[in-house]
Amino acid sequence: MFERCLALFALLSLTACGAAPPSPQTVTMVIENSPTSLDPRIGVDSQSEHIDPLIFDSLVHKNAHFNLDPWLATSWETPDPLTYRFHLRTDVHFHNGGPLSSADVKYTLDSMRDGTVITAKAGALARIDHVDAPDAATVVIHLKQPDAALLWNLSDGALGIVPVGSGRDFAFHPIGSGPFRFVSQLQDDEVILERSDNSWQPRPAIARIRFAVVPDAITRALELEKGSADVCINCLTADMVSALVKRPNLQVESGPGTNLNYISFNTQDSVLRDLRVRQAIAYAMNRPLIISSLWRDRAQLAESLLPPQHWAWTGDVQQYPYDPAKANALLDAGGWKRGSDGVRFHLTMKTSTDETSRLLAMILQQQLRDIGIALEVRSFEFATFYSDISKGAFQMYTLRWLGGNEDPDIFGYAYDSHRFPPRGANRGRYVNTVLDGLIKEGATSSDQALRRIDYVKVQQILAAELPSINLWYLDAVLVHTRRLQNIHISSSGTFDFLKTATVTQ
Repeated sequence: MFERCLALFALLSLTACGAAPPSPQTVTMVIENSPTSLDPRIGVDSQSEHIDPLIFDSLVHKNAHFNLDPWLATSWETPDPLTYRFHLRTDVHFHNGGPLSSADVKYTLDSMRDGTVITAKAGALARIDHVDAPDAATVVIHLKQPDAALLWNLSDGALGIVPVGSGRDFAFHPIGSGPFRFVSQLQDDEVILERSDNSWQPRPAIARIRFAVVPDAITRALELEKGSADVCINCLTADMVSALVKRPNLQVESGPGTNLNYISFNTQDSVLRDLRVRQAIAYAMNRPLIISSLWRDRAQLAESLLPPQHWAWTGDVQQYPYDPAKANALLDAGGWKRGSDGVRFHLTMKTSTDETSRLLAMILQQQLRDIGIALEVRSFEFATFYSDISKGAFQMYTLRWLGGNEDPDIFGYAYDSHRFPPRGANRGRYVNTVLDGLIKEGATSSDQALRRIDYVKVQQILAAELPSINLWYLDAVLVHTRRLQNIHISSSGTFDFLKTATVTQ
């Protein structure tokens, strides 16, 4: 684990000199990569979905218990299963001063459905037939069929409201109605936001936020230790957090999280289409050991895409405890014989340059070697990595679900055979018509007990067929300088704490 040792050495050998005093008006947050799109209709990566809610408002808002509260919509009713009528706030203005009305809500939804913008989020709105705006404060959504996930797909992180006429270039000059307004973005360098004077939400104490793109985890840790950065959430290795917690100028906040690490397979690949290969890889992984060594036990084993506290979660699925003998037997039964060098076949795993993703891949490389699989690890800058996996140009990759796995609609988005990119995130091109039917049933039923039955079956199928391996739920871990206070972190690891945090010199 050379990289981990290097990280610790770098941290422990730092000097306290050389850092200029930070501006009391600006909070600098280090992030791993640039958001792929600050158009809330398009961006589905973690940075986009965490920064967008600071700039944009949604119709409804997810609370700490994953229930939905009023937001832009003060109330709503469903006179029948195919109709949702929303009543909007009348005191909301965009950052350019224009009022936000039902016309903007209608346009936002229509533009995602009619091809004005090309977005993977369009699939989540496929059950909408049409949208009416009978007056400035009322929006009526008419459905083709019942959609139990509609409200979730209209919530923060999933969708923000944009002004009428916002086109395909909107991401370069986004205009929202949230507590912060967009100032500038320099790709792979920074995003600048400033406190908005037009927001209907409580005025943030932070005047200016600079999201500094720092791909290297060691450099992120150094920036925090020197005080040239103020905060970082879920972006350091556990070893680095353990080193930084000893620094008198820093604090660490943590709690149970819902963010999920996973490995996905290209199920159309000539090797990985064999279920026995995917299962062998699962049995070859010593997940408890990885959690202990890589995450310092700041993670919990995952058997499902949904977090354990979710009403639809089940642990009654096929399990894959560490069992290299069983892994070898599966590969032998599949006819994957070892060569003279002990290797059965070669696989390539793609990752971003994120340090923990690379370390995970390196550990997996060692563990798969024991069952005769030679794993090549290839790391790319995030935009290239994300482009490759969206196109299906991979055999295996590792990534995280950040918040999106808190509603069962994630099963359709990630595994429905009609949701290959750009219509969704079924990047492994997994096809199962039985699963498609269960997902459709669960999404259209209004009876939560019946929906749970469907989703339990979905989780059991996915655990048996393994288009991906759910690894662990990461604790939410936030490291910040002591000048940043009143931190309230969410289990989802969002950036919402920046709305209420205070800063002193």
